[in-house]
Amino acid sequence: MKIKPLGDSALLISLGETIDEEINEKVHALTRTIEQANFEWLVEVVSAYSSLAVIYDPALVDFESVKRAIEGIEIASERFEGKLVEVPVVYGGKYGPDLEFVAKYNGLSVDDVIEIHSRPVYRVYFLGFLPGFAYLGGMDERIATPRLEKPRLKVPAGSVGIAGKQTGIYPLESPGGWRLIGRTPLRLFNPAKDPPTLFRPGDRMKFVPIDESEFMELYEREWGEGVD
Repeated sequence: MKIKPLGDSALLISLGETIDEEINEKVHALTRTIEQANFEWLVEVVSAYSSLAVIYDPALVDFESVKRAIEGIEIASERFEGKLVEVPVVYGGKYGPDLEFVAKYNGLSVDDVIEIHSRPVYRVYFLGFLPGFAYLGGMDERIATPRLEKPRLKVPAGSVGIAGKQTGIYPLESPGGWRLIGRTPLRLFNPAKDPPTLFRPGDRMKFVPIDESEFMELYEREWGEGVD
């Protein structure tokens, strides 16, 4: 465990240098331990693939005191079993305009890409980029595809994309350069709910192919309006 300052009100704890499920599990175990310790100076803990940032109140404590406190705690040993979330996706067409490119780039059929993409159970390593955006592990490298050379200015919420060896879902409408292969009707971020995000780090995700009629029905139920 390596600890170093991160500005004047945070520190960075590194547990490794690679994207690895075992290391990521240690990240989440340490995150839970720090949060459950109820330190009065703690503002927030933000986890990533192999590291976590501990944000503290500099009016109450300094870096060295926080460092000693973290080095002195006993990390939770129980494994966190996150929930399994099934994510319905309508693949291709106007919902996944890059699906055919992904297939052609990898020498596969469209059906092959859909089958390969929806087969694994993915792990949510951490959330970032946008509220509720899950960084996933477990995508088959047979469908890895480079990002767009010129990002789109507008990607609809729920769009499922591929960028290099990663796949993910845009929780909000935003610019983006991932190759879009489909779209889910689920609402991944809702500030009116507690928690506001559908996923938490450590959860598991399974994509489930659906047709357009199912998508329309689920979308209206989830969002309370028609598809934009």
